[in-house]
Amino acid sequence: MANNQLNTGTKDTLQKGDTLLVDARQIANGKIQLGFAEVLTTAKVENVLSLLNKSDDRFSSKARMSWETAEPLEVQELLGINFGPDAPWYDSPRGKMLDLNVFNPTMNDKRCRIVVTETLKGTEWQLENLKKSAKRKGKEGDFITHNGNYIFANTDVILTNGPTDDLHTYLEPDSVAIAAPTTVEAFTADDMEMM
Repeated sequence: MANNQLNTGTKDTLQKGDTLLVDARQIANGKIQLGFAEVLTTAKVENVLSLLNKSDDRFSSKARMSWETAEPLEVQELLGINFGPDAPWYDSPRGKMLDLNVFNPTMNDKRCRIVVTETLKGTEWQLENLKKSAKRKGKEGDFITHNGNYIFANTDVILTNGPTDDLHTYLEPDSVAIAAPTTVEAFTADDMEMM
């Protein structure tokens, strides 16, 4: 059983390379979804603005999130945390939640770490929700592309006590970003006659 202690960290206090098991949420079919956060250390994505302003909290890099679906009893055994009906679940706009805030969580004596994999092949949901899922320059900024294609950044939680820098996959962005897609109207036969 792991030695994971509740309320030993927060997203605000994470340093590069630290991981946090933030919370759990009850989802369909009796499962739960675990929210992990990590401030990634890979030099491939080091932000110069963050370095030049490291003493100013407003410029600190933010933690990357990953959500993992789990069977409550199995994850309870692996993490040593109560996810049963007697745990302090509470109602929220996202459903039944359980705050955890476990600093550097472990399973089987290995740390839970987030790994990023960028790809050009989106899932069905990502393709249907491009505005939310494709990589952008800021929340509402232009899309960042690779060879003219949208980039999708997926996260997974892995178990390792070693460094993760070389486990991430980042695609080289094109030098010019593209604007957000707009609604495209279909041409009709009448439109063709006007041309």
